[in-house]
Amino acid sequence: MKLKTALLGAACALSFAPAAFADRGTDGEVKFTFPQAVSIMNPFLSSGTKDVYAASLVLEPLAGFDADGVIIPKLVTEIPTLENGGISADLTTITWKLLPDLKWSDGSPVTADDAVFTAAYCMDPAGGCAQLSKFDGVAKVEAVDASTVKVTFTGPKPNPYTAFVGALSPLLQKAQFAACQGAAAPTCTDPNNMPIGTGPFKVTGFTVNDTVTLAMNENYRDPAKPAFASAVIKGGGDAEGSARAVMETGEFDYAWNTQIPPDSQASMTAAGKGEFVVAFGTLVERIEMNMTDPDPALPEGERATAKHPHPFLSDIKVRTALSKAIDRQILSDVGYGAGGKPTCNVVPAPDAWASDNTGCIAQDMEGAKKLLDEAGWVPGADGIREKDGKKLHILYQSTVNPIRQDFQALVKDWWTELGVDVELKAIDPSVFFGGDAGSPDTFQKFYADVEMYANNSDGTDPETYLSQYQCKNAPSPENQWQGENMNRYCDPAYDAKVKVLSTTVDVAERQKIAKELNDMVTKDTMTVIPLVHRGTLSAHSNTLGGVKINAWDSEMWNVADWFRVK
Repeated sequence: MKLKTALLGAACALSFAPAAFADRGTDGEVKFTFPQAVSIMNPFLSSGTKDVYAASLVLEPLAGFDADGVIIPKLVTEIPTLENGGISADLTTITWKLLPDLKWSDGSPVTADDAVFTAAYCMDPAGGCAQLSKFDGVAKVEAVDASTVKVTFTGPKPNPYTAFVGALSPLLQKAQFAACQGAAAPTCTDPNNMPIGTGPFKVTGFTVNDTVTLAMNENYRDPAKPAFASAVIKGGGDAEGSARAVMETGEFDYAWNTQIPPDSQASMTAAGKGEFVVAFGTLVERIEMNMTDPDPALPEGERATAKHPHPFLSDIKVRTALSKAIDRQILSDVGYGAGGKPTCNVVPAPDAWASDNTGCIAQDMEGAKKLLDEAGWVPGADGIREKDGKKLHILYQSTVNPIRQDFQALVKDWWTELGVDVELKAIDPSVFFGGDAGSPDTFQKFYADVEMYANNSDGTDPETYLSQYQCKNAPSPENQWQGENMNRYCDPAYDAKVKVLSTTVDVAERQKIAKELNDMVTKDTMTVIPLVHRGTLSAHSNTLGGVKINAWDSEMWNVADWFRVK
């Protein structure tokens, strides 16, 4: 295939959103409700979608993705390509040109030095950057001049749209974060909670795991936007409560992540105050296997680290048995109806990138029991399997959410039938996804045997997403428990294949390698047990205009274009 095809057709991506139907600041306040409260406004220190999306109202990347997954410019004049000279012929560099007169919300100029600083901030090994995979293969970032950012890769980079692209990789203001590099990163409370950005809003108040208040950014690059003078994000509660606050009571304008059953969606829609919006991208509800031992008897700092392999989940027969016992079709029907479908992949879309891995769909209880027999786990007098005098006990954690609790109950029933003693734990999602290095209940720290949540990649090329499972990305005390490889999966062959993907030009070959990587962490090892390919479901008021649901970037990707319907 031609190289320009491999570069995602970026040359034709210069599309712009329509203007809002109001002058700047004339539409009052827009109110968001998040069932998972915001814990931090710095996406480099959180893997929680709630934090990334909230921060996207304030912090922006050089480029992002539109609702169709097409790359679009944000803080730059155009998307660099081979054709326009922005990408070098040998694919080792990409050069971005900042928009002229671009300003931070405090009125100071945005310069290439801010990008250089942001890269150094995330790439500092002591900083625990949650989005480190965005900078995989980056050798250096330099300021050619005040408005020109040049990224040099360690070798040819067929997909150079990683660093500074998408809501996961925004620019930080060097002046604000200068004293926050390395181990100091999580200690900088004010910058982390009230960052200075280039987005349509700026933070005016922040209460951890509760409320974020924002005002329009008077220095936003489009003088007609945003239409709203202020915004508020109220967090906490649950998905059903958030949905009702938009769809029935009208207290809020936008409810993110309305993960509620289909019958509840139908009854709320009947109230006539709003609508649910859905988009299918790569979001997958999954069960993650802990490859390390979370035993609380272990010393703090060694618990759930590579120093101690998991006592029974290190056995692929046990992991496979747990997967075989699950009926994914029932989970999909109960939880999502038409808004979900069973899957065996961590990369379920786009179709050209998705493996034909379907072997997990049909439940196989007898096959699961046989595998546990072979692994030496035999039923005891109470029906619970045991080996070497120890019971097969699993601590299964997830977030507080009615669908997830339904899933936990169903999976517990299947695993109990298998002969497993299952203990369920439900954690407040604001804590679970919060990234607090001091909390024992974050999904990064993973002080459980298995955990369930949903995750997805941004953009249509999954290279960055799949690179998260490299050995170096495992959360640990050394990186502030901020790594992206929650399972602590480590296979040198996987790491080597990621490097091959990062330098492969041909699109068909890239897709083949991506499928192989997907299979390595799913059907080949059962490190990840995908359950349901979910649609991204949220709700907005009928009085809120301009909303375009986006499964490839932040749902708030075009918030500058939102307006109040008169």
